[in-house]
Amino acid sequence: MFTIDAHLDLSMNALEWNRDLRLPLSDINDTENGLTDKPDRGRAVVSLPELRKGNVGLVVATQIARYVAPGNHLPGWHSAEQAWAQTQGQLAWYKAMEDAGELVQINDLNGLQHHLSLWEDPIDDIQNIEDGEKNERKPIGYILSLEGADSLITLEHLERAHAYGLRAVGPAHYGPGRYAQGTDARGLMGPKGHDLLREMERLNIILDATHLCDDSFWEALDHFNGPVWASHNNCRALVDHNRQFSDEMIKALVERGAVIGLALDAWMMVPHWQRGKSTPEGMGCNLEVMVDHLDHICQLAGNTLHIGIGSDLDGAFGREQCPYDVETIADLKKIPVLMEKRGYQIQDIQRMMHGNWMRFLQNAWAD
Repeated sequence: MFTIDAHLDLSMNALEWNRDLRLPLSDINDTENGLTDKPDRGRAVVSLPELRKGNVGLVVATQIARYVAPGNHLPGWHSAEQAWAQTQGQLAWYKAMEDAGELVQINDLNGLQHHLSLWEDPIDDIQNIEDGEKNERKPIGYILSLEGADSLITLEHLERAHAYGLRAVGPAHYGPGRYAQGTDARGLMGPKGHDLLREMERLNIILDATHLCDDSFWEALDHFNGPVWASHNNCRALVDHNRQFSDEMIKALVERGAVIGLALDAWMMVPHWQRGKSTPEGMGCNLEVMVDHLDHICQLAGNTLHIGIGSDLDGAFGREQCPYDVETIADLKKIPVLMEKRGYQIQDIQRMMHGNWMRFLQNAWAD
C-alpha cells in the first residue's frame, strides 16, 4: 500500500552521519563497523532503496539546526547565522538528490497529484508485497519541513525559505528556542513567536505542533489560524512525558482538523525506557505498541481521520531504539496487517497509511 511518512531527517543523516542514502542499507551499515561516535552506528534502518521497497513514496523531510545560547548544553549552533548555514547545506543535499533523480520536491497541489499518479497507489493492497523492483526508478517525493525555527535569522528568511519550497515549520525542538519553547522546556512563545506565526499564516505554511512545550502549544493554537499538523508524536496517556501529547492536546488538534503522525522511537512508545540500557526486545516494543497509540487517538477522536505515520526512524537512533520487528523502514508495510487484525477496515487502514495526510495536504494547498 502506498505510504506517506511525515517525518524523516534525511539530510541530517546524509551530512552529519555521513551516510550515502542511495546505497543499499547493508552497505551503509557495513561502512560504519567499528564507529562509536553515535549510538546507532551500524544500525541504520533508513535508505532510499528501503523506502522504495516499503512503497513509501512521499515523505516530509526536514531541515534541522538548533540555536543554543550560552549555558545551554544541548548540541547545536551558537548563532542563528550558523544554524541558517547548516540548513542551507541540508537544502543543497536535497537539491543534489533531485538532480540525481532520487528525490522530487512536492510543494503544491499540482505536484502532489502528479506524484501520486506516478506511484500508482495499489489502494486495496494490504499484504506484504515486495515493491522494490516496481518502484526502483521512481523518485521519492519530499515535502520540506523545518524542525525548530531557530535557524530563521529574521522573518525575511522564512519568506526566502518558502520560495525554495519550505512548506511546514515546527517553531521549537528540544529546550528553549528563539521563537518558542520545546521539549523539556517551559514558557510561552512571546511576541517574536507571534510574529513568526503571523508570517507562517500569510505564506500558508503548515504549523507543526510537534515538540512544543505545553505552554507554547496552547499559545500557538490560540494565535495561528492556518493548517496545523503534528508530524511525529505519541500519547502521554501511554507514556507519561512532556514530549507526548496529553488527551486535551489531542482533542484540540482533532478540533483543528490536524493529523498526528505516530513515531517509532522506542522511548516514546513504551514507558520507563532507559537510554543506553533498555532494549526493544526487553521492553516489548514492537509495532503492536504503535497500534496501541493510534487506537488511543482514534478513541479520543471518535474516528480514524486524524492518524498517520511520522516514523522518525532516522532521528538519531537505529535498531537499538526502534520496534524489534522493524529491521528497515520497509517494514512499515507490516502495519496494515496489524491494523486488520485489530478490526480496522480497509478505509481506516488507507487513512493511516496515506489517506489522512493526502486529505490534509489537499485542503491546505487548495487555494
